[in-house]
Order: sequence, then C-alpha cells, then structure tokens
Amino acid sequence: MLPPRAPLPHRRRRRPLDVRASSGDGGGGRGFASAVEKHSVLGAVGKDEGARGEEELEGEVAGALELKWPPWEGLAERYKLIGATSLAFVICNMDKVNLSVAIIPMSHQYGWNSSTAGLVQSSFFWGYALSQLPGGWLAKLFGGRKVLEIGVVVWSLATAIIPAVAGFMPGLVLSRILVGIGEGVSPSAATDLIARSIPLQERSRAVAVVFGGLSFGSVLGLLFAPPIIQNLGWESVFYIFGLLGIIWCIGFESLKEQQLGDNEGLLNLGQRSTGPDGLVSSTVSLESSNSSLEDLQNSLKDVPWGAFFKSKAVWAMIYAHFCGSWGHYTCLSWLPTFFSEELNLNLTEAAWVSVLPPLGSMVITSIAAPFADNLISNGVDTMKVRKICQTIAFVSPATFMMLSSVDLGLPPWEIVAFLTSGLALSSFALSGLYCTHQDISREYASILLGITNTVGAVPGIVGVALTGYLLDATHSWSISLFAPSIFFYLTGTVVWLAFASSKPQDFSKSGSES
Repeated sequence: MLPPRAPLPHRRRRRPLDVRASSGDGGGGRGFASAVEKHSVLGAVGKDEGARGEEELEGEVAGALELKWPPWEGLAERYKLIGATSLAFVICNMDKVNLSVAIIPMSHQYGWNSSTAGLVQSSFFWGYALSQLPGGWLAKLFGGRKVLEIGVVVWSLATAIIPAVAGFMPGLVLSRILVGIGEGVSPSAATDLIARSIPLQERSRAVAVVFGGLSFGSVLGLLFAPPIIQNLGWESVFYIFGLLGIIWCIGFESLKEQQLGDNEGLLNLGQRSTGPDGLVSSTVSLESSNSSLEDLQNSLKDVPWGAFFKSKAVWAMIYAHFCGSWGHYTCLSWLPTFFSEELNLNLTEAAWVSVLPPLGSMVITSIAAPFADNLISNGVDTMKVRKICQTIAFVSPATFMMLSSVDLGLPPWEIVAFLTSGLALSSFALSGLYCTHQDISREYASILLGITNTVGAVPGIVGVALTGYLLDATHSWSISLFAPSIFFYLTGTVVWLAFASSKPQDFSKSGSES
C-alpha cells in the first residue's frame, strides 16, 4: 500500500475573466473583469467601491461615451482664438462679395452703367484703405482681439443699412465705406494675434487658417447670395449677412466672459512669457482701456515710422501687396459679371461659377501651408521658402490670365478652368507675403501689415473703378480686366525676388526689439 501523497504547495488559481474578483486596492475595488470590459470600450473610467451590477455598469459606459460639448473644450487658448478669428474672416468676405452678386439686379433697378457699378463697388475700398494704419496701431495698443470685435460690429451694422440707402448714391457710398472701415482693421488685428500667440513653426498654418476664412467666406457668399436674392429680393441678402456678424459678436463676447471667469485677463493670447517656442508675452490689462489721450499720442510717436520706410524689405512687401491686391480685388468684383456676359449665364449660375476660384484657393491653402512649415522645420531658410511661395502666387495667375486673354479659340469653360487654377494658386501668398510681416518683426507686425494693406487697398479703389471705365470704353475684358493684372503680377515677382527678406529687423528706437 502506497503512503499517502504529500499535499501540493498552494498556488493561487487564476480566475476566469468573466468572474469578478476584488482588486484589493484598499476598501474593495471593481472586479478585474469589469475593468477589462470597460477598458475594451473606452479605457478605465475610474475606481469605486464594491462590485457593480450590469445596469450600473452599462449606465457608466453610456455616460462616458457622451460627446463633450462644446467640442473645442480643452483646446489650447491660442487655437480657440485662431478658430474664432477665422470665422470672423468668413463673415467678412461674405459681406464683401454679396455686393458683387447684388450689383447685377441693383444695376437693373436703378439704371446704373458699368462705370457707376464700378464706383459703388470701389467705395468699399476707400474705407478699407483709410482704416489700415489706424487698425494696425490700435491692434498693437489694445490687442487684436478687441479691435477685431469692434470691426465686426461696424461692418455688420453698415451692411444691414444698405437697402435703406441704396436709392441715394451718397448714402450708399458712405455705407460701403463704413463696411470697408470695419473690415479694414481685421487683417491687422489677426496679424497681431498670430504674431504674439503662434510660434514660427506653426505660423504658416495659422495664417492659412485665419486668412483662408476669406476664401471660405467668398464661397459661402457666392453660393447663398443668389438664391436669397432670387427668392427674397436683393435687399434680404444684406439683412441676413449683417445679422451673422452680430451673432458672431454675441458668441465671441461669451467666449471672452468665460476666459475672464478663469482669471485669464481681458485679452489672453495663449502665452504668459517668452518661452523656447519663441512666443512673446503680451497680455493687455484692464487698465489699457483707460489709457489717456497723452498715452495714445506717446505710443503713436514711439512707432519707428522712419525705420520702416528705410527698409528695402518693407518696400518689397508694400509693392508685392499692391500687385497681389490688384488681381485679387478686380477679379473678386468683376468675375460674376464677366462669367454672366461671356458664358450667358443667369445670376445663380454666374455666381456658382464664381465660387470655383475661392474654392480652389481653399484646397491650395491646405497644401501650401504645411508645405511651407515643413520646409522651415527641416532647416530650409525662411526667406527662401517665402520667395518660393510668393513666386508661385504671382506667376501662376499671370500665366493663366495670359492664356485666357489671348484669342486661342478656347471654349468658355476652359477659360473658367484657367482662371480658377491661376487664382487658386495665388493663395500661396498666405505662406509668402502674409507671413513676412511677422517674420521680420513680431512687435510691429500689425503696423507693418497696416502699412502694406493701406497701399494694397488702392487697387480696390482705383482698379475696380478703372476696370468698369475701361470696359465701357473698350468693351474688352482682356484690356480692362486681365492686362493690368498680368503686368502687376510679373513686376511684383521681380521686386519680391530682388528685395524681400524674412530676416528679423530691429526697427525699435531703443535698439532692441521687445
């Protein structure tokens, strides 16, 4: 008879996954299987005491799967500001292009010829030019955020009153000037936000997101304005688009109040101090709104105006901005009429065809911005990147406009394709010229953009009106619309390649930049 077998050493049995066991985390945690099941859905949700029933577990999982609202909750502050600024630019161009569509029925109603229509459309740029330098100075003094908010209020109210004054030419011109003043401060305000809150490696994308809102706004404006006009009358488009700006202001105000509740100050630009990423500390305090007139005058005197105009790089930016604006503003104002006459399209069809260039610009912008930022991140000289992008932005539309203006027997839709391609590729300027202001001086970026944008608004005043005058005199779109744009695109390329620079420059009188 064999002796009894000695007992085996005790080993802890591994429990199957479907059996709940205490995790021993002090006070009794959830079963191991419960944690595994929940981790397979969305990860560990937290600890509690005791084993839970199936209903309680399912309720917790369902609650954890609920989407966060608002969806931008948790984003860095600078990204929220960039997103809100881009939305303001969307509304900005919706209010800018609505007249280029409404001008057709308005001209029929009031008996305007092309010269008068050009005068009405160009009046916007009078206010736009007048507000550039004041906008840049105010953005530097009070911060771009506050200036942007005031600008949106001004242009939205001025847009809404256009139907009431349309039959009185001085009143109509004045209302469009006010729209231009409100929108004119926006680029400088946005440049101030970008220069102070976005590091160099993200700057091309930030500029693309903000200023890309202009192209998206053109698309939305040209898409929605025709059906609104045809169904509700041309007056309604100004009421509706003006209301959008007021709604934006209300939302932007609530965003500001939320930040104040977090003790982040009146203007939080997403940074506290200068750090390794190159951000500049700049928080406008509540006291800045109480600055005295003497303080404002002193701040204006402190701007090194003479140093700006002694710089070849600044003059290169000024001329490049003028050249790019000539092609952009004249086409923005006259393309719906061009397509209507050349293709014999009705109002809606002409407007929808006019959507193609800004729609193409959105696509090109999404390519150009990462392209530029990646080159800079990989060590390519910043100025080389800016020159490449700006050359593409100028040479491309010049080439396609040449093909469109020469009588090659092309069908109309091929001309549409040429113009769409050329104007879309001009969006490379957002990673060229429009980044150079911040490259050479973060401190004075908004004022530099104010200077270049002031000159850049002149084509809106002269070019848009001149196009209408030449069209009445010659009845030729090639001479009135395309030839001047081609000239300025090509000469702008030469000047940019010869004199442009992205090297940081010391404009400060004290000999050091903030």
